[in-house]
Amino acid sequence: MLYYALNLTLPLEDPILKFLIILLIILGAPLLLNKLKIPHLLGLIIAGAIIGPHGFNLVLRDSSIIMSGTAGLLYIMFLAGMEIDMNDFKRNSLKSLVFGLYTFMIPMLVGTAVGRWVLGFSWLTSVLLASMFASHTLIAYPIISKYGIVKNPAVGITVGGTMVTDMLALLVLTIVVGMTTGEVNSVFWIRLGVSILLFTAIILFLFPLITRHFFKHVSDSISQYIYVLALLFLGAFLAQLAGIEGIIGAFLVGLSLNRLIPRSSPLMNRVEFVGNALFIPFFLLSVGMLIDYRAFFESWETLFVGVVMILVATGTKLAAAWFTQRTFHFTADQRRVIFGLSNAQAAATLAAVLVGYNIILGEDAQGNPIRLLNDSVLNDTILMILVTCIIATVIAQKGARNIALEEMKHAAPKDKKEIYHEHILIPVSNRHTVEELINLSLAVKYPQNKDGIYALRVINTNESDERELKASKALLEQAVHTAAAADVHVHDLIRYDLSVSNAISSVVRENDITDIVLGLHQKHSVPADILGKINDGVIGRICVNAFIYKAVQPLATVKRNIFMVPTNAEKETGFMHVLQKIKTITANTGAAVVVYAAEETLGVIRIFFGEEAAKIDFRDFDDWNDFLIAFREVKANDCLWILLSRRDGLSYHPIMPKIPGYLNRYLQNNNFILIYPQQDEEAEKGPFLI
Repeated sequence: MLYYALNLTLPLEDPILKFLIILLIILGAPLLLNKLKIPHLLGLIIAGAIIGPHGFNLVLRDSSIIMSGTAGLLYIMFLAGMEIDMNDFKRNSLKSLVFGLYTFMIPMLVGTAVGRWVLGFSWLTSVLLASMFASHTLIAYPIISKYGIVKNPAVGITVGGTMVTDMLALLVLTIVVGMTTGEVNSVFWIRLGVSILLFTAIILFLFPLITRHFFKHVSDSISQYIYVLALLFLGAFLAQLAGIEGIIGAFLVGLSLNRLIPRSSPLMNRVEFVGNALFIPFFLLSVGMLIDYRAFFESWETLFVGVVMILVATGTKLAAAWFTQRTFHFTADQRRVIFGLSNAQAAATLAAVLVGYNIILGEDAQGNPIRLLNDSVLNDTILMILVTCIIATVIAQKGARNIALEEMKHAAPKDKKEIYHEHILIPVSNRHTVEELINLSLAVKYPQNKDGIYALRVINTNESDERELKASKALLEQAVHTAAAADVHVHDLIRYDLSVSNAISSVVRENDITDIVLGLHQKHSVPADILGKINDGVIGRICVNAFIYKAVQPLATVKRNIFMVPTNAEKETGFMHVLQKIKTITANTGAAVVVYAAEETLGVIRIFFGEEAAKIDFRDFDDWNDFLIAFREVKANDCLWILLSRRDGLSYHPIMPKIPGYLNRYLQNNNFILIYPQQDEEAEKGPFLI
């Protein structure tokens, strides 16, 4: 301790102490700024300025900080690609393109003119500055999500337009960098075009194929995360080889893995957790260390440039939102949401200013470097980020609150208990099926449900011993650990009983279970009489929704979910609950959805899904006597969901008992899920024989 007391010279050189200070800042900044209603990323940037070389000089911006900061920048762009809803983007692609062009062209034109004739910058500097105004970051998206209006058209086209404007802004950045090095000629354009096409094809087509194969054969959670991280940096490196910025590669890698990492999965939780906890804060701190805050007080030029940048960035984004409102006849509150989401400057803006700052055009008479973007622009960019993020947060919150209140006025009264009450029971008996049973439950549960999953292990009373109890606890611990990775708590239950079905039935009633997920071992064939055995043992004793799942491959690697719905299924008590599960699985996995059903049943499904029905491929199918014809459409990486019925159910068909035999014969290499909808409890009369 005496050694450290005598050698605490600035900047600090001890790696342990440096890391401790950074961790304390990452911990304390959000806690303090949340109370002040300020986005915590701004606090980290300010903290970086305070502890950096131009502040108290506590920590030097050395190679370790730069490396971690670079990783954080790539991570920001990667997460942006991961979080885009590709289905919403496709559905609103034209509107998103229009908004994207508005929010790109208006800042580009105005920003270039202001940079050239008001601030007196060169044409290249003015164009690069304008590209910073054109890009934006969805800082206010969590606010929109909190108010539950993410499905509003204004939100959808803004998110889609973000991809358009950021890609164009980053492309401008690439061209400007090429022009500063004198490489822009016919060869440059041909090479850039070919390399971009090749690079894009590799990431968007080859990466998903490799990833699907990897996820099928490697289930270790750590290996999966390291693999995703390796792809992120490989994509960034390939982008640099193609002659464009690495952040574009990171963004495209996020898009390519978008459908392969479900939003509710443990892997997605790990990706977001590590990025938000370490990589991104390091990046923000490293940016803050570049800031010389004294420049704001020493130079009127810096203040003038900062005010102009803020006015142009805010004014042009407001103009783009206004034009979008007029074009698509949106309300004033929808305009506020569009403006709030698109006004905040952060990720791409920081990338552009850092690239421009590091481009040295020459030296002045005193030998100081002449940069494409000078110190004033660098410092004023941070000021612009601070102001635009505050404005975006306030405006987006006002618009979102008003839209939410308006939707509540026109919405039909709903029983909140019915919407959010959900308890899922997972009887576990085999360690090979536990993880996929948990993953299925995570994919179909309501997003708000963080404490409603129960894992049950039934021990035969006559065969119980200490070794069996220990193995059962290990099995339940595996279930709890898998769900905990997705920030979901699983209640572990052990029951002693001579009958598994009796134990399950008791737990269903005691814990108010709404859904039960049963698993079949993926390496075993499916006996033809399995439905009868399960029905006699479990399904016939309970009235809740039941899912019987055989997983051949991880749910995340499925390309299509094919649902087969029998005639009159809409008349079953639990049909709407099953539709909600279909809706949830569609949102969580991003896989394509195909529904086979009779026309009348399809009509009910279309009404239930509303605008989201555009994501679904509906196919008229009502002849269950010719059930096998549907199997011809099942391809590799498809998951087949078959809605069944108890014998006295309104949608029961005599072919249903034969379905397991068909599955065993024709679809041995595909996932399948057999669904029994909920039945009225008063209609239950005991086991129903099939």
